[in-house]
Amino acid sequence: MSQENTPLSYRDAGVDIDAGNTVVERIKPLVKKTFRPEVMGGLGGFGALFDLSGRYREPVLVSGTDGVGTKLKLAQQLNRHDTIGIDLVAMCVNDVLVQGAEPLFFLDYFATGKLDIETTVAVVGGIAKGCELSGCALIGGETAEMPDMYPPGEYDLAGFTVAAVEKSEIIDGSQVEQGDILIGIDSSGPHSNGYSLVRKIYDRAGRPDDLQVGGVRLIDALMAPTTLYVKPILALLKQHKIPAMAHITGGGLSENIIRVIPEGLSLHVEASSIVLPPVFDWLQREGQVAQPEMWRTFNCGIGFVLVVKPAQAGAVSQSLDALGLKHKPIGQVITQRGDERTLIA
Repeated sequence: MSQENTPLSYRDAGVDIDAGNTVVERIKPLVKKTFRPEVMGGLGGFGALFDLSGRYREPVLVSGTDGVGTKLKLAQQLNRHDTIGIDLVAMCVNDVLVQGAEPLFFLDYFATGKLDIETTVAVVGGIAKGCELSGCALIGGETAEMPDMYPPGEYDLAGFTVAAVEKSEIIDGSQVEQGDILIGIDSSGPHSNGYSLVRKIYDRAGRPDDLQVGGVRLIDALMAPTTLYVKPILALLKQHKIPAMAHITGGGLSENIIRVIPEGLSLHVEASSIVLPPVFDWLQREGQVAQPEMWRTFNCGIGFVLVVKPAQAGAVSQSLDALGLKHKPIGQVITQRGDERTLIA
């Protein structure tokens, strides 16, 4: 029989259904640990069900989707796949948290050219861990094996979350006023932003993985998973009414806090209040990165910001201490002068 007449299978075309089924069986117990009482049914259905009845009076759904940028490239280069899923969850759930919403469930998309079972289980295991730490159910997802679409060993990730908040408790920044205080909450490192520049600096420096930065290997500092702020911030919101919050992602301190500040107001971020953590100090020195570029590319050690009234700043600070969140005042809201709305000086 000629090759042209040989019967072909899906596996011959590069898609291994058995490997996909093995992955599903391996991740089932990890996913089940994330389930909340509202989840109806298990994995494998055409759609995932979540029961909202009786939990909210006037629920408003808040959705968010994100990826992890080129931190994914670094994870693949280093063969470190177990925490990149935490990054994926954090980038999504921290965003919806800004409006005071509780993440309810999460869906992921994992695409690769050839399915590697161990790598896929490690990645999805990280996603499940991130969901578990956020109180968010990993309710479904898609694992796509697409031959010829990705080089060997590479994969892509995307995440999607749905959260809910009472209509009367939405945090939208409308109550922010001149004189309000900015409280910056520590990040764990670069989180999942600025990694195209991170990788450029890392490569130019000769990839010094074992270099110590602040008592930590450089590569561990660069790959530290994004902080999940959900549980402590939701606990804080039960104690205090917070006028506005911001997740510091792409655009850094320069461009994220201002997104939740009403027109006519600006921000004065006190540069002297922000001492660059060792990993950012190394990135700036090694890459000779100008300070304005640092502010608009990286979180510079501040991963989440609260905007609070001066009279409540002390009490909020005490609550943050009790919740184990390291923080500091980093500036205040001022009247807008000119076109520049975020002054870091």
